[in-house]
Amino acid sequence: MTSSALNRVPAARNGTAEKLLVAASDLMIERSSIDVSLSDIAQRSGANSALVKYHFGNKDGLLLALLARDAATEVEGLEYLLSQPITPTEKLKLHIAGIIRAYRRFPYMNRLIHYLLHESSAEAADEVSKFFVAPLLDFHRRLLAEGVRRGEFREIDPILFYTSLIGACDHLFFGRHAMTRASGVGPVTDEVCRAYIKHMEGLLCGGVLTKERSE
Repeated sequence: MTSSALNRVPAARNGTAEKLLVAASDLMIERSSIDVSLSDIAQRSGANSALVKYHFGNKDGLLLALLARDAATEVEGLEYLLSQPITPTEKLKLHIAGIIRAYRRFPYMNRLIHYLLHESSAEAADEVSKFFVAPLLDFHRRLLAEGVRRGEFREIDPILFYTSLIGACDHLFFGRHAMTRASGVGPVTDEVCRAYIKHMEGLLCGGVLTKERSE
């Protein structure tokens, strides 16, 4: 992927480009896989596969633009959440719920992140780090530090916190297929999503809150 293609990926938002992104997203959700072909994407979108190169450079450029689109709402809301006049504990609970809901909407998100970080180009990995990983890690550092300052949180490594939250969200959706085969659990319904939010709030807050706050 060329740097010029990378530079135009996040900005590609005309009608045809958006149709290609929507088609790719829909196919990945339906197939529980990020392994979808350009011809399948083109057929679903009603566009010519040659337009992928025009708008995104290549397939990896399309995948990068898709991840940027899906992550944008969650990442853009981080500063707003930090600025709210509520306690760090309340902010943490809202963040946990927001991340889980984002993964339910885009269950392929973490697989895209892994692919673009480790199996695509160095340029793609840099882009993912800039628009997704770095902002989220920075948010966790600042929120956890605020909680410590206000006496609500104990000292927590933000990288380990990030790993715990993002890994748990990914496994609910990606790992659920294996659990379905092993124990017959059903799909992730609204009820399951709400129950998982409550579970993760208890699990993470139980590990983060000081003894006084958790009692």
